[in-house]
Amino acid sequence: MERVSESTSDRIKAKAKELGFLDCGISSTRFLAEEKDRLVKWLQDGMNGEMEYMANHLDKRLDPRLLVENSRSVVSVLLNYFPAEKQIDPEAPVLSKYAFGTDYHFVMKDKLGELLLFIQSEIAPCDGRCFVDSAPVLDRAWAARAGLGWIGKNTNLISTEHGSFFFIGELIIDLELPADDKIVRNHCGNCTRCIDACPTKALVEPFVLDARRCISYQTIENRGEIDPALKGMFENRVFGCDICQDVCPWNLKSEVHREPAFTPDMKLMRLTKEEWIEMDRSGFNELFRSSAVKRARFEGLKRNLKFLEED
Repeated sequence: MERVSESTSDRIKAKAKELGFLDCGISSTRFLAEEKDRLVKWLQDGMNGEMEYMANHLDKRLDPRLLVENSRSVVSVLLNYFPAEKQIDPEAPVLSKYAFGTDYHFVMKDKLGELLLFIQSEIAPCDGRCFVDSAPVLDRAWAARAGLGWIGKNTNLISTEHGSFFFIGELIIDLELPADDKIVRNHCGNCTRCIDACPTKALVEPFVLDARRCISYQTIENRGEIDPALKGMFENRVFGCDICQDVCPWNLKSEVHREPAFTPDMKLMRLTKEEWIEMDRSGFNELFRSSAVKRARFEGLKRNLKFLEED
């Protein structure tokens, strides 16, 4: 594949911004040697819990050239989801901010599809795939290599310009683009607010998350019973958790998103504690028909609500 010019990369980034992405960066495909040892140890320590898929296709997770044949470039994008709205009832079970609107998988996949079509039609013919949590890709590692931020002590990607309330997606393509050589240094410094604030102590040390203790894992990924040792620690979180991001000083930079699909149904924002508890299956299906909350399923949501009630 022919290598394109620097100005062409600028056109791709401009198109990404036009599509509503917060930021865009480019890195060259390679084997992620630096991430291998850390990932293998995390898996060996069982910190992935029941997320067995994290141990599958380890070779592809570390080398995108095995996911997309002859791939040369990873185009990483960020999509802001920081909301203007808040849940009205202060006693209502708390929903993670990212789940207020339409499921981000659909929104980002459509935008990435448009970006890929732009590259193929306006830049150069190429093959590639769009990824949004849909395959073994280390999103944060590629975004960091593209200069979009650093991986903080809470294990989230953090941007000096935008904080961390954003989704990450990427295109992996067989077109060689000039890679961004900007590496953002770690700006966490001596701050440990995320570690100190985590009510379940899931951040066992800086940059290490034990998913088994994470509220997001327990309320979304865990299909069995919630660990009884965590009773009284969820701070009323029913689906996901934002605590380690809420306390991060870099999120003082967060600005409200401009994505219409992420604007929540105000019926959801107005739900009272009692309405959450009394919600039936038909109400769940109606309210969350296009939401990421569907991942927990109705039974999972009721389990979470029961766990909160028993605190």
